[in-house]
Amino acid sequence: MNILDKIVADKRKEVDLKKTMVPISQLENSLLFDRETVSLASSLSKSETGIIAEHKRRSPSKSVINQKLSIQDVALGYENAGVCGMSILTDGKYFGGSLDDLILARAVVELPLLRKEFIIDEYQILEAKAHGADVILLIAAILTKEEIRALSQCAKSLGLDVLLEVHNETELQKSLMPSLDMLGVNNRNLKTFELSLDTSKSLSEKIPDDFIKVSESGISNVEAIKELKTYGYRGFLIGENFMKTDDPGRSATEFITNLI
Repeated sequence: MNILDKIVADKRKEVDLKKTMVPISQLENSLLFDRETVSLASSLSKSETGIIAEHKRRSPSKSVINQKLSIQDVALGYENAGVCGMSILTDGKYFGGSLDDLILARAVVELPLLRKEFIIDEYQILEAKAHGADVILLIAAILTKEEIRALSQCAKSLGLDVLLEVHNETELQKSLMPSLDMLGVNNRNLKTFELSLDTSKSLSEKIPDDFIKVSESGISNVEAIKELKTYGYRGFLIGENFMKTDDPGRSATEFITNLI
């Protein structure tokens, strides 16, 4: 059983437990549920830089990245840096995140917020909306075509943007459907954790222009973004590069200054 299978097995148990504790009606009655969302896809399409900055405390591949900072400080730092959106890991067991992180960031910034999570159930999409998210992530590696369709349509019905993540051509081909806004190519193999920007390059021409192309993971310098732009990418998800520093906001500011 690889790490991805293990995470998904744990996630199924977690979601089943949450459903017994917090009914859907409670999520739908939350103050943030009726909030008008901000489109990340629209933000990326107008941006020169396309940076989606991530908040991530730890990961299975790197253990601790940064557990000292307050999410509000990180969110404000990113917003001041001029990023297009912020990705927030909400998985607790493997990444040290929570839905509280989403609410705390939402309280201080206007940025589009992406709930980065292993989504396997519509309940998690309702959770995302109830906690102030604007965008959800769907991972093709853990979902069937039918599940991708049902989950993405559920998200769209709530006014959320959908970023669908793929790792190879097989995942891409089963995922192309009109209920997606952005197609993300993860340069990290989720089974081995190896990184290669060639994944984004090789898949770029197979992604139709109807979708905004996003390159994820392993982007640590301005040159990589300039090169990926020539392949049609408009969004660039950067996490560890900023989070491993003492001041992620300042790191993002310097990065964006060098990019423009």
